[in-house]
Amino acid sequence: MKFTRVTDGEKTPYMIKKWMYFVGLAIFIGAVSSSFTLTKAKQFGKIEGFHLAEDEVYNYTVPDVPEIDETAKVTVPFTGKSYIGFKQAIAIKESQGLYKLVNPYGYMGKYQFGKTTLRAIGINNTKEFLNSPMLQERAFKALLAKNKWELRHEISRYEGRVIQGVKITESGLLAAAHLAGAGSVKNFLKSNGKNGFRDGFGTSLKSYIKKFGGYDTSNIVANPNPKVKLD
Repeated sequence: MKFTRVTDGEKTPYMIKKWMYFVGLAIFIGAVSSSFTLTKAKQFGKIEGFHLAEDEVYNYTVPDVPEIDETAKVTVPFTGKSYIGFKQAIAIKESQGLYKLVNPYGYMGKYQFGKTTLRAIGINNTKEFLNSPMLQERAFKALLAKNKWELRHEISRYEGRVIQGVKITESGLLAAAHLAGAGSVKNFLKSNGKNGFRDGFGTSLKSYIKKFGGYDTSNIVANPNPKVKLD
């Protein structure tokens, strides 16, 4: 049997092969680990839609049930009980604030006008109406002026009273007239709330009186025959 003498500092072929084996194994393990990490990151990004680094923090909130309503699609700045707040609240309820919306019953625009109502305030071109935010804002104010004239006696007589658990206010009556017409509002008041009204979607006149009550509509000047001026 032949022996090979190994002096200090010398490496045999066996030792070199063993060293190369462990180095190769370490490289292989590192490569597999890296590949697995990248794969997980890609999968996370694909499923969740985003990927956060280790030092990032993502804060989010889930709204309570009362916060999820028809106003959720549009962000409305807080304007209190001002006239602007009144307009915004009506618009959100009617159309989500969309100027070009036409509902299944043919009502149009941000405040959902019918053709007959538009003609009554001097607007005959519905296409122009839908394409003009300024015209729609003027139409809304003109209709408020007309309804305020039609309901001037009712506003004076019933404001502050409580009917069917709802406090009567000028803005509430004007909103209800926008929904159902001044005649329906008069019938509701005269019947002490017994003669109600619901539109095609089931929205009641009473709910409008309540929902839009207490806004400042004092800047609306009553007018028996307002006409929208076209530029």
